[in-house]
Amino acid sequence: MKIYFAGPLFTSAEREWNAVLRDRLVAAGHEVFLPQEQEHDAKTPELTFRNDVVHVDWSDALVAIMDGEDPDSGTCWEVGYAYAKGKPIVMIRTDFRAWGEPSDPYNLMLTQSATLRYELPIADMETVATTVLDALASLERR
Repeated sequence: MKIYFAGPLFTSAEREWNAVLRDRLVAAGHEVFLPQEQEHDAKTPELTFRNDVVHVDWSDALVAIMDGEDPDSGTCWEVGYAYAKGKPIVMIRTDFRAWGEPSDPYNLMLTQSATLRYELPIADMETVATTVLDALASLERR
């Protein structure tokens, strides 16, 4: 399955975490577009934007990391675009902070656009990777 991996990528910790999860998805046979690996090649914000749009269109599904007190705005845009394109969206949140109801720990426009959504407060990478791989397998069976 071709996966667009959406998530925050602005700290060393975020980029490292994203790369580890991407490696697990690739090892399981998925093709993964991870924007942080492409951004250095884009010479302008416009090229970065267009490259990301092209790859959401290319993907079979989007995996979105919804961590942060308020999930990353770029990730939110990618989720909205993928939703408008009819792409399945798997949302993962390992952050234990929540602002809404327990059933909607972040903006309902995001939680309601998910095909599959998992709240995994403080989960380790093994739990996250297994959850994402199981979610992708269930999408492939549909």
